[in-house]
Amino acid sequence: MRFTDFLKATVMTSAAAATVLAALTAFAASRADDPLLVPFAAGWWILAGSVGIVLGRRAETTPPIARLLADARSTQSLPEVRPGRVLFNRLWPLLVCTIAAGALAFLYPQIAAIATGFAIIWALSWRRQDAAVTAIEGRDGVRYYVESTSPLRAIRLIRTPGFRSNMWEMEEAARRPAAAGPPDA
Repeated sequence: MRFTDFLKATVMTSAAAATVLAALTAFAASRADDPLLVPFAAGWWILAGSVGIVLGRRAETTPPIARLLADARSTQSLPEVRPGRVLFNRLWPLLVCTIAAGALAFLYPQIAAIATGFAIIWALSWRRQDAAVTAIEGRDGVRYYVESTSPLRAIRLIRTPGFRSNMWEMEEAARRPAAAGPPDA
């Protein structure tokens, strides 16, 4: 699975987890006798959204992703592509936390409300990372893939040859001032 696709899927899965947990929180809060639960949950979600926006505002890769890209193993052949397996192997902690918080929502809706905020932070803070990695791939003429590893091991990447983009050279040429006019004959 391409690393950029994995990053997009991570953001979308985190946003989906936040949505499900928010719906469970709202449902459980309607059955609870706690009038402060919904206002405090909404306040936490707004704070979490602000934190996620601030953390994800920059266009460059985060230091952990930069380390992953730098440590990627080079190969000339494309790796085996199994997106379902890669997503499950890498995102199982999110799945487990979402299911656990969702199950506990009916006993303690506050847990689902708190977990929703963390899923919001995660989704918003990673929202630009795929574009940063795509820019690096275009600049360097490589493609990064997630290596199939054990779910308990750290994520590793594979670097394969790709197509180099000359977008940066074209932008630089457009920024240079044009010649004052045709040379005198």
